[in-house]
Amino acid sequence: MPRLAPGKLVIATHNAGKLKEIQALLAPYGMECLSAGELGLGEPDETGLTFVENALIKAQAAAEASRLPSLADDSGLCVDALKGLPGVYTADWAEAAIYEGGPRRDWYMAMGKVEGKLAELGPDVSRDCHFACTLAIAWPDGTHAVYEGRAPGALTWPPRGTLGFGYDPVFVPTGYDRTFAELDPAEKHKISHRADAFAKLVAEQFSA
Repeated sequence: MPRLAPGKLVIATHNAGKLKEIQALLAPYGMECLSAGELGLGEPDETGLTFVENALIKAQAAAEASRLPSLADDSGLCVDALKGLPGVYTADWAEAAIYEGGPRRDWYMAMGKVEGKLAELGPDVSRDCHFACTLAIAWPDGTHAVYEGRAPGALTWPPRGTLGFGYDPVFVPTGYDRTFAELDPAEKHKISHRADAFAKLVAEQFSA
């Protein structure tokens, strides 16, 4: 399997928040991160039924279009009482409307949808959940590597905090009393599902 060398790496995302997190995690390794958005690459249909399948779809599409090594992240919130939902449909639950240029995502609506479904199950329902992250690297020659991570926690309501993105304002990581959206980004990066997956990636890709 090829290994990443310092240089250009396409991050297969149009999500500015996700790009910023990935750039911060890769900065120590000499990677020049370019987003799929700034390269004008389209977003492939995520037809997979798992995080691994969707991450590979995005990474392989970006590598083929750019002819550069590409990294894709597929991540989501998995709620125990909802049998793992929203899971791979995490972003879909936030799609509020279609406007010229693509879908508009309303994360407050998505958080409310999760809370509403839990409320339907009764006041004593478990609020345990975890964030899952799959990182896929694809090279133009078709080879790939996959790394999976998770961050356990519980849901809170109402949302708290203005940092982070997505479902961060309702997710309290295990061992903390603050949501991801209340944590300093540097602190979040140390314990997030993405950090867990990146630790595995770094151990294989950048270790001596």
